[in-house]
Amino acid sequence: MADFVQISKVEDGTRLLRWFLRNFPSMPQREFYKLCRGGQIRVNSKRVRGTEVLRAGDAVRIPPTVTGYTQVAKKTESGDNFSLADLEVLRKCIVHNDDDIVVFNKPAGLAVQGGTGVRKSVDKMAAALFPYDKISLVHRLDKETSGLLLVAKNQRAAQKLADAFQSKTAHKEYLALLNGDVNPKSGVIDNYMLKGQVFDGPERLNNGAGQRPQRAVTEYKVLSGAAGCVSWVRFSPKTGRTHQLRLHSAITLGAPIVGDMLYGNRKKLDGALCSMIETNNLFLFAYRLTFQHPATGRLMTLQAPVPEFMQPVMKFLEFKLP
Repeated sequence: MADFVQISKVEDGTRLLRWFLRNFPSMPQREFYKLCRGGQIRVNSKRVRGTEVLRAGDAVRIPPTVTGYTQVAKKTESGDNFSLADLEVLRKCIVHNDDDIVVFNKPAGLAVQGGTGVRKSVDKMAAALFPYDKISLVHRLDKETSGLLLVAKNQRAAQKLADAFQSKTAHKEYLALLNGDVNPKSGVIDNYMLKGQVFDGPERLNNGAGQRPQRAVTEYKVLSGAAGCVSWVRFSPKTGRTHQLRLHSAITLGAPIVGDMLYGNRKKLDGALCSMIETNNLFLFAYRLTFQHPATGRLMTLQAPVPEFMQPVMKFLEFKLP
């Protein structure tokens, strides 16, 4: 018996052929067109040619023979190992999708880029979700950081977006819960970083390699606080150094991000609050992203919902989104 799949909002605007190849990547195109000609594949009960543009809410008929082309768990030489269930979880994290870009609300604990010892990563899984696109990362998030991640789906989009982040015309905003009372309540942090250390100036390190720290600039504003115990902070990084916000919080502001096992401290928090944050999650969330669409030039601002593990703390402390 045939199945019927309803097109979601993030799939709106996708051509029927592309949709099938994404969902059934091992199906030959000739088989797809053969099923269209025979009336086996339909949209809203109507016969199709395969070039139709799908809209949210459309019902696509999936013939029984197609299910055999579903992608199986993928293993690669680099050690990646993820299942169809993993891919479906990532698919549900899509907040925007078109022919040039896809934006994920990345969950905490998922690596952005694959490598030695990395079992699952956004770049490899996105390539499996969109096998007929050229997936390229244009910026990064730490594995522990949750929030919006913009991914290019072709070389032209990748180059334009990379240039936008390089020229600072693309903007990222983060929300974080800091363990401590931050003063002053707003400002711009401007110093230098190298290998988990923070420096006032760009002097070379005396380590035999003559390495020079890189400038790291972050604008911040304390949105709220609780009894001098924790601070609810908005960060707008102007540079993209490794662990920049975590280091600026812990070292420059003297208030590490809650859940930061690398740069944090063991300052005791309120009992009720402490029980809420014992999730082993980093309370750093990339919640807003502003950029020009690489194909249309339209200015886009996307905002993601707060992760579930942060919601009880926000409610308890009566913290609000900016």
